[in-house]
Amino acid sequence: MYSKETKIRVRYGETDQMGYVYYGVYAQYFEVGRVELLRSLGVSYKELEKSGFALPVVDFEINYKKAALYDDELTIRTTIKELPSARITFEYETYNVAKELLNVGKVILVFVDKVTKKPCLPPALIMDKLKEKLES
Repeated sequence: MYSKETKIRVRYGETDQMGYVYYGVYAQYFEVGRVELLRSLGVSYKELEKSGFALPVVDFEINYKKAALYDDELTIRTTIKELPSARITFEYETYNVAKELLNVGKVILVFVDKVTKKPCLPPALIMDKLKEKLES
């Protein structure tokens, strides 16, 4: 298992009329966590795309436990539990500063060859980095 924590401050425009973080914003928060986890491995989304890969989301799940509010500092814990195939699964937990669990989620993406638009195996760079982290 490999995890990375990312801090996010809730902005006013991300809240609804009740003052809670709008439910759809968590997809963006999870994306930030995902990008930062990959960056911590030495892999950037930008470089993945330049090398001919796309990673569309094929499944998004979230279970809300408690609301986040404007100006809250959130911790997004992003975790990869297993080596990817053509699919890669990221699991998420969101906490407030009191370390209360706000939600849990899961996002599945598929590696796609940008030229053929077909699913493909992940690049060796990602596999090598994840093997190193998951086996240690």
